[in-house]
Amino acid sequence: MTPDDLLACFDVIGRRIRSALDSSDAAARRDRTDRPGQYALDLVADAAALDVLHGERVRVVSEESGVTGDLDAPVTVVLDPVDGSTNASRNIPYWGTSICALDAVGALAALVVNQVTGTATTAVRGRGARRDDAPIESSSVADTADALIAWNGMPAYPTGWKQFRSLGSGALALCDVAAGNIDAFIDSGPTHAPWDYLGGMLACTEAGAVIEDLAGEPLVTDDTNARRHIAAAATQPLFDAIAEKARA
Repeated sequence: MTPDDLLACFDVIGRRIRSALDSSDAAARRDRTDRPGQYALDLVADAAALDVLHGERVRVVSEESGVTGDLDAPVTVVLDPVDGSTNASRNIPYWGTSICALDAVGALAALVVNQVTGTATTAVRGRGARRDDAPIESSSVADTADALIAWNGMPAYPTGWKQFRSLGSGALALCDVAAGNIDAFIDSGPTHAPWDYLGGMLACTEAGAVIEDLAGEPLVTDDTNARRHIAAAATQPLFDAIAEKARA
């Protein structure tokens, strides 16, 4: 599959997931499964995604259902059907679907869509990042004193930011760094799995932002057990400043 084929497939998946969840009422959105941290809506969204992906020659790595699909395929699709499940369960309008395709070289193509607003961020390796078909780039902020920083979780210490937010969806926050809406994102620890950050990682990279694991681990992986300590920033000076404090 070409990158354009992948993006077209991902767009269908995003729409199928939104349609599948539109029919659930407020009470149903809060239903839990027996698996810690998992909502029933996560399984509904996963089933909608797999219905599409299992018709393509791709290997699938999903947060909800693990490794499925064509296990010998040259492309692996890493999927978080609902990133920000708690937000989704409580009708807080900041949750989305994150999908990223990996090949032998690395991250190839990605889509992260805010399922409430419909805003879609896409990225293709070497071709840049776009939001609703318009090119995007990260901000030029280099000083933490001027920065709006998003955290995953509650920050244990200030970094000298102008303001901070804790938004509840790492994938969407990373895409907002790519688009210049947020200047930086910091994870509170090694908590993010590949399906959480790969789509946003490719968007950041293609939009000119800096993104790394603070322990120096490689970001591109389809290991279901991998967890990374993510930091992303619009510029290298800003990244260096926040990373120094976060590591300390």
